[in-house]
Amino acid sequence: MSTYRPLSNQEISILEQRNCFCPDWSKVLVDEGFDSVTVRNVSFSGDVRLGSFKRAFTFAGGVQKQAGISNATIHNCIIESDAYINQVKNHIANYHIHSNVVIENVDSIITEGDSCFGNGVLVSALNEAGGREIAIYNELSAHTAYIMAMYRHQPAVIEKLQKLIDAYKAGICCSKGTIEEGAHLINCRTIIDTNIGAYARVEGIYRLSNGTINSSVDAPSYFGPGVIAEDFIAASGCRVSDSALISKCFVGQGCELGKHYSAENSVFFANCQGFHGEACSVFAGPYTVTHHKSTLLIAGYFSFMNAGSGSNQSNHMYKLGPIHQGVVERGSKTTSDSYLLWPAHIGAFSLVMGRHYRNPDTSQLPFSYLIENKDESILAPGVNLRSVGTIRDARKWPKRDKRTDKKLLDFINFNLLSPFTIQKMINGKKVLKALITSSGQTSDYYMYNSVKITNTSLRRGIQLYNTGIVKFLGNALIKKLEDVIFESLNELRSGLSKTSDYGDGEWIDMAGLLVPKERVMTLLNDLQKDNISNLEELNERYAMLHDNYFDYAWTWCLKVFIEEFDIDFQTAEIDQILNFVDNWKKCVIDLDNMVYADAHKEFTLNNQTGFGIDGSEETRIMDFEQVRGEFEKHPSVQDISNHIREKSRLAEELKERLILLK
Repeated sequence: MSTYRPLSNQEISILEQRNCFCPDWSKVLVDEGFDSVTVRNVSFSGDVRLGSFKRAFTFAGGVQKQAGISNATIHNCIIESDAYINQVKNHIANYHIHSNVVIENVDSIITEGDSCFGNGVLVSALNEAGGREIAIYNELSAHTAYIMAMYRHQPAVIEKLQKLIDAYKAGICCSKGTIEEGAHLINCRTIIDTNIGAYARVEGIYRLSNGTINSSVDAPSYFGPGVIAEDFIAASGCRVSDSALISKCFVGQGCELGKHYSAENSVFFANCQGFHGEACSVFAGPYTVTHHKSTLLIAGYFSFMNAGSGSNQSNHMYKLGPIHQGVVERGSKTTSDSYLLWPAHIGAFSLVMGRHYRNPDTSQLPFSYLIENKDESILAPGVNLRSVGTIRDARKWPKRDKRTDKKLLDFINFNLLSPFTIQKMINGKKVLKALITSSGQTSDYYMYNSVKITNTSLRRGIQLYNTGIVKFLGNALIKKLEDVIFESLNELRSGLSKTSDYGDGEWIDMAGLLVPKERVMTLLNDLQKDNISNLEELNERYAMLHDNYFDYAWTWCLKVFIEEFDIDFQTAEIDQILNFVDNWKKCVIDLDNMVYADAHKEFTLNNQTGFGIDGSEETRIMDFEQVRGEFEKHPSVQDISNHIREKSRLAEELKERLILLK
C-alpha cells in the first residue's frame, strides 16, 4: 500500500514549468518515489493520488515509452505506480487506475456518481415481455441463471436468490471506477461507469457504459474496434470485437461475439460464439454457436447448439405480443433457413430442417431428425445416434474449451450419453410403443405432439433407443469395474453397490450441469431456508454436484438395470451379467458400424463433385484425397475403428474375469 505525501514547492514549480495546472495543489498527493519530470501537460482537479513512474513500456513495432502522465485532464483519481497515460482528449474522472496500466488516445473515462458497473442489471431472457428476468453480476454462472429464469414457479427461492445478488452488488457499487493492473486502453472513445479487469485489452471501442470487463492474467479479455456495450457484464477470457452491439447482456468465460453481432437482453455462457447475426432475449447455455448474418435467435433456451444460416424463430402470434418462448435442448442443430414457431420444445441432440409452424414438442424423443415435408413436420426418432456428426461434436467440445481462468464459473458435463439423455430414450421407447398400441400395428404413420412419424421410422427409433440404452449402461458397468479387484461373487457385488443414495430419480440439464433433480430441489430448499449465505457458497454447491456426477449416475444405472433388464447385481447370477455384456458388445459394434457407414457417405463419388476441376476422374479422386484425405486415414474414421477394437477388448476382458467366478 503506497504512502502518499504532499508535493514540495520545488515539485509544484517543476510541474507548472511542464505545463501542468491544478487549482489546489494541496489536494494532489504523491508516492515517496514520485518524480515531477514524468508528468507533462496535465490538468488536475479534485483529490488526486499519484504513484511513481519508473518503468518503460514496449509498444507495437518495438517502440518504447516511459511510464507517466501527459496530455490529459485528471479529476479525483488514484493513479498507482508505473502507469502510462497519454492523449486523453476530454478527461479521466473518478477512477482508481492500478499499476502497469496503459491508457493512450482515449476520449473520456468517467464514473458519474455511485455506480454498480452493470451488476444487478435485469436481463429479460426468454420472454421479451418480462417475467424471467436474470440479474447479472460478475460471477454469474449458467446454473444460477437457469434457476432465476426457469424456477419462477418458486417465488420464495427467486426472492432469496435476488437478495444474495443484491448483497453482492452492494459490495461492488462505488463512486470510483476501477482499471486493474496491466489493463491496456488504446484508441478508445467514451467509457462511462465501466470497470476494466486485470490485463484486459480494450482497443478502438466506440462506447462502453455501465458495465464490467472481468479479466485476469490467466484469462485476459478483449474488447475491440467499434464495440458499443451498455448495461453489461463480461467474464474473463471473453472476446467482443468488430463492431458488436450488446445491450443488457452477460458474456461468459471464453465467449466470442464479433463481426457486427447484435445482442440484447441475452445471456451467453461458456464458449458461446456469435458472429454476424442477432440475439434477442436468448438464454445461450454453453457452446451455443451462431455464425451467419441472416440468423436470428430469439426468446429461446439453447445449449451446445449450432444454428445454421437463416435459422429463425417467432415468439408471438400477433395477438398478445412477444410472450412465447422455446426450448432447444443440448446438442441440437438447425439447418439453413430452418424456422420454429414458438412455443416449441426440441429434444436433445436433434436436427431441425425446414419450417415448422405447429409448435412441436419432441422433448421425449432425443437424437431425432425433425424435417419439413409439404408443410408437415416429420420426425425420425433416434436416427441422430448413428450420425458421425453427433459423435464428432461430442468429442470436439472439450477440446474447444477456451476458458483459461483458474476459477471457472460454469460446470460443464460433456457426456453425449448420460442419465439425462438415456432417461429420455427410455421414455421415448414408451411413447413410441404406446403410439403403436393406440393407433394399430399397420398404420402408415402416427401423430405425436404435432409431428408425424412414419411406421418405419417409429420401429427403427425403438431399436435405436434400445441400442443407446444398452450402450450407456454397459459403458457405466465397464467403468465401474475398471479399478475394482474381485475374486468372488460377493466382492463383485460389493464393487457394484451404489456409492450414493442420490440419483435414481429424474435428471435435468441445468445449463450444462447434469444433475439429479432431487439434488437441485435440496439446493433450492437450502436457498429458501437461508442455509446458503452467499453466492460463493452457491457456486461451491454446483462444484459438489458436478464432482459427484459419476456416483449419482451409477445409482441411477442400478435402478435402470433392474427396471429395464431385470438385473439386480446384488442377486444376479454370473450368466445373467455375461449375457448383458454380450448384448452390450453387440450394441456398441452395431452402433459404431452405423456411424462408420454414415462417415463413408462423405467419401462417395457424389461428394467428390467439384474436385479435380481440370482433370479426369482419376484426377478428381486424387484431388479429393489430397484435400479430404483417404477414408481409412480420416481421424474420425480411425476413432470409430479404434473404438470398436477397444470396446471389444474390454468386453472380452470383463467376461474372462466374470467366468472365473462361475
